[in-house]
Amino acid sequence: MACETHGVKNISQTPGQTLGQIPGLQISKAVLRWYDSNARVLPWRIGPHQRKAGHQPDPYAVWMSEIMLQQTAVASVAPRFLKFLERWPDVAAMAAADIDEVLGEWAGLGYYARARNLHKCAMAVMREHGGKFPHTEDILKTLPGIGDYTAAAIAAIAFDRLAVVVDGNIERVVSRLFAIDKPLPGAKALIKQRAGAIWPQQRSGDFAQGLMDLGAGVCKPRAPNCPACPLAGHCAAQRLSRAEDFPVKPATRPKPWRKGAVFVLVNAQGEVLFERRPEKGLLGAMLGLPGSPWADKPGKAIAHAPATTKWRFAGAVTHIFTHFHLTLEVYIGKTPKGFRRAREQQWLAPKQARLPTVMKKALDLAQTTKGFEK
Repeated sequence: MACETHGVKNISQTPGQTLGQIPGLQISKAVLRWYDSNARVLPWRIGPHQRKAGHQPDPYAVWMSEIMLQQTAVASVAPRFLKFLERWPDVAAMAAADIDEVLGEWAGLGYYARARNLHKCAMAVMREHGGKFPHTEDILKTLPGIGDYTAAAIAAIAFDRLAVVVDGNIERVVSRLFAIDKPLPGAKALIKQRAGAIWPQQRSGDFAQGLMDLGAGVCKPRAPNCPACPLAGHCAAQRLSRAEDFPVKPATRPKPWRKGAVFVLVNAQGEVLFERRPEKGLLGAMLGLPGSPWADKPGKAIAHAPATTKWRFAGAVTHIFTHFHLTLEVYIGKTPKGFRRAREQQWLAPKQARLPTVMKKALDLAQTTKGFEK
């Protein structure tokens, strides 16, 4: 495909195109034209044709989707978003919700601090803003769980404010467009600056979503479809035939392994003892199985058992978190006479427990172990 340079000079000898070498207006128009014809249909989105017909985005839906999409793929979020919206259709309903129910509904989405902040943010919007989300980035950032990116996304998409939004997809498109050879995460500020240089004064939200869709469907991490890209004629990485080299990733380090143990204590009714994890930390405030700390060199697991009984080893499960791998040994025991649970503990039938994925793995293993119900 022929490549129009549009004034790009000596690009192979520079770390990336300069701001003056990119025709920002042409780029924004090209993205918006492409988005008008190729926008993804998403349950939280008001598409370009709906906007033209006068429909406006629901800030509550935009906010909830953006929180859910942090570190979670669109395909996983879409059905869960609809369940949340059905159960808590507006910010008032979310603010009035029981936090345990919110955490339970969130189970499986990961990064559980997002669920706690979802609830806290809804209460703050009701308490401090009369149930209406603020329009500006600065005020949005005062709300729980809303950082720079999320504030920009809500301001642009929900209110069409001029706000430069840079998620992973936009980061990839912009870094390729300018051939930014500075490694991440150090390049983030430069990428946002370059994105701002091509950002339009009008249709800010549509432009953000257009770049997101472009990154998701065309400018993909591997095997990008450059011939189908509306920006191919402006793209420095395409001109260099190096699209997959951008964005430049930092050197990867192997994830460490941590180990721990969990204890499945079963009473005479077949219920299992669960406990609420501390609010701060990984899986904070989620329901889980009693167990030991997760350490590189764990101590004797039995010291952290919730009761003195005969514990049988059921096996081990593994789980991958963002920064480490985890191996959990699983032990099963019967409730001894006179046992009294702690305040943060509760008995539940296994089917009633809404657990994070790693705890569900451990419970599933215990339930498949011979003699679990005996």
